Amino acid sequence: MKLLVTGGAGYVGSVCATVLLERGHDVVIIDDLSTGNADGVPEGAQFLEGDVATLATEVLGTDSAAPRFDGVLHFAAQSLVGESVEAPDKYWQGNVVTTLTLLEAIRRSGTPRLVFSSTAATYGEPDHSPITEADPTRPTNPYGATKLAIDHAISSYAVAYDLAAMSLRYFNVAGAYKGAGENRVVETHLIPLVLQVALGQREKISIFGTDWPTSDGTAIRDYIHVLDLAEAHLLALEAAQPGRHEIYNLGSGAGFSVREVISACERVTGLPIAAENAPRRAGDPAILVASSDRAIAELGWQPKHTDLDAIVADAWAFLQDLGDRSHAARR
Repeated sequence: MKLLVTGGAGYVGSVCATVLLERGHDVVIIDDLSTGNADGVPEGAQFLEGDVATLATEVLGTDSAAPRFDGVLHFAAQSLVGESVEAPDKYWQGNVVTTLTLLEAIRRSGTPRLVFSSTAATYGEPDHSPITEADPTRPTNPYGATKLAIDHAISSYAVAYDLAAMSLRYFNVAGAYKGAGENRVVETHLIPLVLQVALGQREKISIFGTDWPTSDGTAIRDYIHVLDLAEAHLLALEAAQPGRHEIYNLGSGAGFSVREVISACERVTGLPIAAENAPRRAGDPAILVASSDRAIAELGWQPKHTDLDAIVADAWAFLQDLGDRSHAARR
């Protein structure tokens, strides 16, 4: 298939594009590089740099009788929760308005399939864990709210215009694949933050709350390997049916505590990780884990890279290689 990947220079998008190429698909990537990296674009993909909405409209065309693409995988987004609270305009414009323009381009061009990279943040603070697709959506920040708004828009387009659409909701992505990993200017995810301590780039890691109702008192979160996530996107692309918008959660089903993540990082790196206890952050739930039962049953998805040490080892190898490349470039 010929596929358009928005945000394909970013972490998840670049890994997914790599896997698509490995499976023999023709891949065109659009990214404005606001958070992505040009060196993350996989070899073999056509890369167009610029505004996602503008370029997607141009690239997809307007001849619905002869679509240029077989599908779109939409990863491009603003995705920092804290920033979304401080600058909601950036998120409603960058996420919702951009995606509405993309949906119009998909409709006019007759492109038959869409897979959307959504988020389990659409559920907000859950009443129980693990979270299922039947649970209420009550996002607690503009980031989650914009993603939920996009899901609603996709549902209406699927019904009205016979679009075959899928949304995948997940929490924390981790690990690396073939030179693609987490490489952001502003990092908020726990595993790379802990590994930055091991690299000497950060003095210590803060543990926000040690009195949660969990086995070791620290909060539990879901972690999914980026390669397993890419596989789910490919399965969703193949399973999408005209006129339907399906939503699937992707997660580990169990999750790991903050202390378990720190311990895994110490084992993998062989280095001590300095940590400090800090008060709970407002709005943080004790446990955030997504159920993947529906994706496993209906898509045939089966996560293969679930060992925490292995996930951390992939991330650690990527960060070390990134540091070596940065050092070599400065010489």
